[in-house]
Amino acid sequence: MTEFLNNILFIFQRLNWLSVIDIALVTLTFYILLYLVRDTQAMVLLRGIIFLIVLLALLTALVDLPAFSWLLRTSLPALLLAIPVIFAPEIRRALERIGRAGTFIAVNTRREDAEIQASIQSIVNAAERLSMRQHGALIVLQRLDSLNEYIGTGVVMDSRLTSELLLQIFYPNTPLHDGAVIVKGNRIAAGACVMPLSASGILVRSPERQMGLRHRAALGISEVSDAITVVVSEETGSISIAHAGRMIRRLDPDRLENILNAFYRPEQRQKNFFQRHFPYLFPRQND
Repeated sequence: MTEFLNNILFIFQRLNWLSVIDIALVTLTFYILLYLVRDTQAMVLLRGIIFLIVLLALLTALVDLPAFSWLLRTSLPALLLAIPVIFAPEIRRALERIGRAGTFIAVNTRREDAEIQASIQSIVNAAERLSMRQHGALIVLQRLDSLNEYIGTGVVMDSRLTSELLLQIFYPNTPLHDGAVIVKGNRIAAGACVMPLSASGILVRSPERQMGLRHRAALGISEVSDAITVVVSEETGSISIAHAGRMIRRLDPDRLENILNAFYRPEQRQKNFFQRHFPYLFPRQND
């Protein structure tokens, strides 16, 4: 015990500010890696790999097995090369998130502002009425990432976005109700589109079991793109929104509208903040 304490004291005596920064960077790197693979199948694989490494390390440390130790040393480079292959989807998703960091939809003109507001209002109105009727719906709102590959899986419409058209599309047993509607700006690009299903365990661990393929598809498209997905449950009528692999559930129309505005009008929210707290920066214009 005394030797152990002496070793700990020796380590702390050699610490300096550069060592602290070095340790902090390593800790931050591992934290980011674990944060990116959380709630995915990669986390299960990572646990298995860590358990196997710890088991093999204990085995070779406690028992003298020279041949087995040589096998582990020679096979380690091959295992390192296999990691990018095993975790390829998670690595791709992490690089996409890094590439999209800091991007947003900018509102440049009054016309664009009015079109976005009208589109949001149409989606909110349709979601509210679909929720009251318990008609399932999946509405995908394209942002910066192109969704052309998913548009090709459905029926191209190129129609003006209205709440009435959304209600008609998702009316039960109609030709286009089974699938997703992709919205580009103020137009419906396509209906009955096939979305990728989420491979994360978020829905599996949910205490409620009313979330099926429609919610998995909403999460799936949000994991592979920056799209925003509005989903209405057919069983409960609950409204949810998915973005970046996360889902906000049990929304009312007001909260849904506020969230959509927050995603599509960040510059306007920032301007309103400064106008409210620093009014002298925005002098009134004479009529």
